[in-house]
Amino acid sequence: MLDMAEHDLSDGEDDSALLTLVETIEELSATRTIDEVAAVVRSSARRISGADGVAFVLRDNDCCWYLDEDAIGPLWKGKRFPLTACISGWSMLNRQTVVIPDIYQDDRIPHDAYRPTFVKSLVMTPVRTRDPIAALGAYWANEHTPPPEIVAKLQVMARATAAALESGRLHASLNKELERRTFLMRELDHRVKNTLASVQSIASQTLRTAASPQAFNESFESRLLALSQAHELLTKQAWGKAHLREILAAAMRPFGGLEDGRFVVEGPPIEITPEAAVAVHMTLHELIVNAAKYGALSAPAGKVFVTWRIEDEGGAHPTFALEWRERGGPLVAPPEPKDEGFGSRLIRRGLSRDLGGAAVLDFAPEGLTFTFRAPLSQRLAAA
Repeated sequence: MLDMAEHDLSDGEDDSALLTLVETIEELSATRTIDEVAAVVRSSARRISGADGVAFVLRDNDCCWYLDEDAIGPLWKGKRFPLTACISGWSMLNRQTVVIPDIYQDDRIPHDAYRPTFVKSLVMTPVRTRDPIAALGAYWANEHTPPPEIVAKLQVMARATAAALESGRLHASLNKELERRTFLMRELDHRVKNTLASVQSIASQTLRTAASPQAFNESFESRLLALSQAHELLTKQAWGKAHLREILAAAMRPFGGLEDGRFVVEGPPIEITPEAAVAVHMTLHELIVNAAKYGALSAPAGKVFVTWRIEDEGGAHPTFALEWRERGGPLVAPPEPKDEGFGSRLIRRGLSRDLGGAAVLDFAPEGLTFTFRAPLSQRLAAA
């Protein structure tokens, strides 16, 4: 009768442990953070194993981080140890569950670290055997060899913990992606509205100064192409900052590009924000089109010199200075104010408005010169 009673009790304990394991897996399925996972595991693992203490250990690069614990006495909560200096690290590095009935008879145990604790026996099992990301440790105050079924339940819990951590990671990743997509949709809406406003302005201003429908069509198409080239460049940069030399290269491409001997370009690396980069590109486009029609690029020997620099680099307010200088073209005469077109107004005012600087057009007989100066800022900075 005594043997039967002990057998019945053992079955009851086993059923209770199994029920706890099922409940633990259900609780883990609802967790979303590492702290939530640790809170479930530390208490459930102790009930399932009957251990005097349980520790949840995360792998933190080359260290074991004892994140949480539930024990009759303090263990190592919050502390970090090298993977090679503790049994949790050994378990993760070797991807094995280890059962140690007497820790002081095992050379893998750092005995000095254990002497202040109650621990005499332990089981350590890795969380995710393929590429362990954590370990689950159960500890006893007396020398103890847990039965295989208890070790198996701890291993099942470790697998469920791995699934919960992965689920939490995916959940966080999904939330982050949803936030990113919402941000991108807002950003796209903002950029589309800005682009449509730019197209509307270009169409209106070009129509106002066009001499004929054909002239309007040519100018409008050219400016739309320039706008699309600016957007193409920024898309390649993931709408991050663009370099001035890259903007110049994109604007000059339809006219031979930087490799064309008619262009002489020189200056230090300058970064420009996407919004300002569009204004820079459109201004350069108008200068190049004007040079091709009436200026240096309309003559075989003509050249365009584009140079920029940063002035007063040691001062409190360094300034960006750019010069566009045409030489070797036909004689230049300044246009009458009434004849100033949309392109000239864009050259004079576009960069000044977007970068807070000052632009000057000088129609000298030997060739047009455009100069622009603006203080360095968040929109315009040395790379």
